[in-house]
Amino acid sequence: MIAGTSNAVNLTDGLDGLAAGLSAIALSTLALFAYVLGRVDASAYLQLFYLRDAGELTVYCMALVGACLGFLWFNTHPAQVFMGDTGALALGGAIGAVAILLKSELLLVLIGGVFVAETTSVILQRLVFKYRRRRYGLAHAQAHRLFRRAPLHHHFELCGWHEAQVVVRFWILGILCAFLALTTLKIR
Repeated sequence: MIAGTSNAVNLTDGLDGLAAGLSAIALSTLALFAYVLGRVDASAYLQLFYLRDAGELTVYCMALVGACLGFLWFNTHPAQVFMGDTGALALGGAIGAVAILLKSELLLVLIGGVFVAETTSVILQRLVFKYRRRRYGLAHAQAHRLFRRAPLHHHFELCGWHEAQVVVRFWILGILCAFLALTTLKIR
């Protein structure tokens, strides 16, 4: 879980502000879940399991959100500071660890829907490329890819979208995924 989330965030860290903004959205959502699960009254009202000391994870998540937002100030286009593999892998590991501690591993697929889409685009691109290389040879495999480029954010850049446009639209999708995850509070 932690390795998958770490690599998903790392794959998403290809445009200025994309990984930091999506991580802040995901961590804010996890903070809200931690707050609800850590309160006896809120978890009983929503008919959720009470998770002792989960409220402490709220503080941890919000500290990471603050760090992401502070970093985002200098990382938006054109970036003055870059996150790199160290920051992206650490953020992804933190998101995965919090999801495990909250016993919300499956919910992480909804919360990090954009991370899942980015990772899936890389996996699909690689599988299609390998299949077509085996079946038709190298020249044909490179000419007929599934996406113009993987991960998905680079595909949209090559389609003519500006970098800031891709980032903001992916943030909007991240917010929609977070709201979708929050709707499961009452469903569970």
